[in-house]
Amino acid sequence: MKRGIALLVMGAVAVFFAPLPMQLAFAILGIGVVGMIHGAGDLAVIRREQKMPFLGLYGLVSLVTLAWWILQPSVALPAFLVASAFHFGFEDAPKSSSVERVSRGTALIAMPATLHVGSYADLLRLAGGEASALPTLTPVIAIAGGISGCFLLLVACRHYDTRLATGAGALLLLPPLIGFTVGFLVLHALPQTAERRDRLGCHSTRVYLRTVMPIFLAAVLLAGAVAGLLLHFDPSGVRCLFAGIAALAVPHLLVTPWFEDRSASTSGRPADLGSPNLA
Repeated sequence: MKRGIALLVMGAVAVFFAPLPMQLAFAILGIGVVGMIHGAGDLAVIRREQKMPFLGLYGLVSLVTLAWWILQPSVALPAFLVASAFHFGFEDAPKSSSVERVSRGTALIAMPATLHVGSYADLLRLAGGEASALPTLTPVIAIAGGISGCFLLLVACRHYDTRLATGAGALLLLPPLIGFTVGFLVLHALPQTAERRDRLGCHSTRVYLRTVMPIFLAAVLLAGAVAGLLLHFDPSGVRCLFAGIAALAVPHLLVTPWFEDRSASTSGRPADLGSPNLA
């Protein structure tokens, strides 16, 4: 994982001064490809008899989320950001104090605004549409991000946690799209992927990738279809990125916990996945 984080940081530095389309491409690659591998394991932790209702509800929530983004992006955006903050806080530090959990969730969403108020507000405007009031709250978001980020950096120093320091530093210093991508992967997606790999009994990341590859490819196709649809509403591609992430992330946040089998295989082999076409 350390080598992957090093490559990720090098890529982020390479696009630091790049125009928005290049930064967007970096975010799509990082969040939409690498990060999506984490969520692609959702089906693998669901019991065989629950797979069909799980898939049905997962797809329904995804479609409702997409429709919400098309009809009311100014409302869908803040709702998605708040839900994501809760998810990050509870998933990334489940055994930590309440203050650290709140700080982790807040930092991932708000910390990129701390030193980049203008560009952060521009992203919110593109993602939520002209009717969105969220860009006017960017200074408040920046303050919340600064406070939570300072706390996380103190925690990182206290515990000599280089991963936390790297993620928090990226969120603070890099431009918002790049900083969030690096912070999301370092603090959430990569550790959660490793945890899920171990829960499924996959002895290597390669085995885990083979296990989730069909679902991952389906997710990529869905995200691509969403992007193609929303390019008609926002040629910049920013709303496409947010909506594509949301269409896959919201069911991951809401549906998976209802069905998730916490007693997934620990016997050194992948859990029972049912049909091999869904493995």
